[in-house]
Amino acid sequence: MKRSQFLLALASFSIVGGSFFLRRNFSSTREPKVITDTSLYQEIRNQLWSDNDQVKHFPNEIPTDAKDVRIAYSPESQGSSFFQIRLKQQPEKIEKLLLQYRSSAKHKYRGGNTNDHINQPNGVPTTFFYTSDSHTESFPPNYEILVLNTEDKGRPGFKWNHGNSYGVAINTPASEIIYWSEKW
Repeated sequence: MKRSQFLLALASFSIVGGSFFLRRNFSSTREPKVITDTSLYQEIRNQLWSDNDQVKHFPNEIPTDAKDVRIAYSPESQGSSFFQIRLKQQPEKIEKLLLQYRSSAKHKYRGGNTNDHINQPNGVPTTFFYTSDSHTESFPPNYEILVLNTEDKGRPGFKWNHGNSYGVAINTPASEIIYWSEKW
């Protein structure tokens, strides 16, 4: 009887352990897909992004005078997703947008990324530089990151474990604006 109990325990352990390793292997090979096709911008903004309030500050459509347009959209995967559009416009337009968003921003940062920002006194999560020309994840210091809103959906002891934030990053010398929204 002891031998059959041992074999049963060993079989149960093998099944549980095997399925854990298979699931882990399967999950680690499934990289989140990032969509960069600008022709999908309106569909993402108006239909695929699940909370319209978090993208209401994004342009309804890509402005006709915009240059060097880039988007980065990651559909929700394991509870997190992001959406960014980066574009250049006339300096006067960027200056006007900077004044508009600066006055309504709840938090302001210079350069950096979400990890830098949340670790500052009274810091909040922001975003990474998904639309960068290089593989950098941080905004250079010439970007002003303006957080329009954040929502902490974590539980006590796990602040910012879940939530969302959105805003803009503006590089005045480059005449560039990045609209972003992030969920985790």
